[in-house]
Parts: sequence; C-alpha cells; structure tokens
Amino acid sequence: MIRDAIKSAQVEAMKAGEKDRLAAVRLILAKLKDRDIELRTASSVPEDDTIVVEVLQKMAKQRRESIEMFRNGGRDELAAREQAELDVIDSFLPQQLSEGETRAAIEGIKAEVNAASVKDMGKVMAVLKERHGSVIDMSKASGLVKAALS
Repeated sequence: MIRDAIKSAQVEAMKAGEKDRLAAVRLILAKLKDRDIELRTASSVPEDDTIVVEVLQKMAKQRRESIEMFRNGGRDELAAREQAELDVIDSFLPQQLSEGETRAAIEGIKAEVNAASVKDMGKVMAVLKERHGSVIDMSKASGLVKAALS
C-alpha cells in the first residue's frame, strides 16, 4: 500500500536527518489525515490506494502551479522549494502512462462508448477516470480527449 510506503519514508527521513524530505512527507500525511476525516461521514469509501493517489495528484498539481507562478514572479528560491516537495510527492505516485499510452487508452474508450463528437467528451472522460485515473494526469488527458473527438 502506498500509505505504508509514505509512513516508512517518514521514519527513514527522520533517521537520515533529511529535514526537507521529512517536512514534505509530513505534509503528505497531514493531507491524508484531512481526507480520512472528510470520508468519515461518506456513505461509500473508495479503496485506500485510490484515496492516497487522489490526494497526491492534487498536491502535485498545486505544486506545479506554484512553481510556475514563482518562476514568473522571479522567486526562484521558492520555486526550488516547491520543486523539492513535488519530487517527494512524485516518488510516491504510481508510474504515469506516457502520452502515447494515454492516446491509445482514449481511442479504445472512444470506440467502446461510440463517441463521435465533443458532446461525448463527458462519457469518455468518465470511463477514462474510472479505469486509469490513478496513472493519468486528467488535466492533460482532457486536452487529448478533446483533440481525439474534434
């Protein structure tokens, strides 16, 4: 399980004295705890790895946006700190599909649901997220689906 790997990374970072990595891992664990609290009242709770991947993907997206803003603002030291956090977050995410593999998955789903136009984008995206949500960056996939249906 990914959560166990994160917890063991926390112990390893403590023992090795890696303060930056430890801070990033603790941040991840705090976000996971927040998500667990949110899900206490949910009627159906998804599988644990699914929850962890969703949280990690959201955190990674936030870091990428922050890095871009800091670089545009000339704050390279802050961008470097965000990049270090992003590297730690990415180390726990499952290997993402390449663009070619993503396009192949989209084409398969497009044929399966008989999608013909951009109006069918929702159907394709729903199936894509259900099957490959943990290994595809859905924001990038959205553009690829739109291009495939145009």
